[in-house]
Amino acid sequence: MQQKLITFIGGGNMAQAIVFGLLKQGYPAQKITVSDPNTDKLALFAERQVNISQDNVQAVQNAEVVVLAVKPQALVEVCQPLSAVDFSEKLVISIAAAISVQKLTALLPSARHIIRVMPNTPALVSEGMAGLFAEHNVPADLKAFAQDLMSAVGQSCWVDQEDEMHLITAGSGSSPAYFFLFMEAMENALKALNLDAHTARMLVQQSALGAAKMVQQQPDVAISTLRENVTSKGGTTAAALNVFQQQQLSQTVQQAIEACVQRSQEMEKLF
Repeated sequence: MQQKLITFIGGGNMAQAIVFGLLKQGYPAQKITVSDPNTDKLALFAERQVNISQDNVQAVQNAEVVVLAVKPQALVEVCQPLSAVDFSEKLVISIAAAISVQKLTALLPSARHIIRVMPNTPALVSEGMAGLFAEHNVPADLKAFAQDLMSAVGQSCWVDQEDEMHLITAGSGSSPAYFFLFMEAMENALKALNLDAHTARMLVQQSALGAAKMVQQQPDVAISTLRENVTSKGGTTAAALNVFQQQQLSQTVQQAIEACVQRSQEMEKLF
């Protein structure tokens, strides 16, 4: 991975995940700066010899890469003073949801190279899945750097059209919550049948982890085939799946994904 001077604007959970992931891979701490008004957050980075700042403008002056790691509703306020900085030779990576490249360009007029990234919370345990988008003028080496950056906390993929970032949001950005909801429902159902809480939790979390690994480690096997392989005709699994089918689980999931995409599109117009 190229070792560039990186400044993170914002020191929240996702910035922490990426920075600590980079450090774990051997990225030099002295090449990373984090700027945030919260002293408690900055202390976490200072403990690891990362440069810290509470002055965003000063923090980005010498940076080669600037990562905008703030909430979308805060981005306009954050970028206002930064707009006076010359970004023409800097790579800007935004992990702010629903903020288009066009909007980012308006906020930082001198920026020529902007990459959007939609990460997800499993990045906090180095199992993230991120979607990336860059316009055609972004050089290949800068795209490679952005992908390497996200590889510190998981895996990533590129989309060719910016509109597809809404699908990334629905498919990975928001999707951990879908799985948590299903796991929560399973756990509660087992406890309602008088299984103790610890055992219910262990059954659910390990089964979910194992199922995910089976999908990951057998990429040439359709997920539907994996489901069929564990479903004996007339057996216990079939009885459970029949209930899901009667309750139209697939249609519910389709509607949920579509609702997520629609909300992402609406948010893009808000900011």
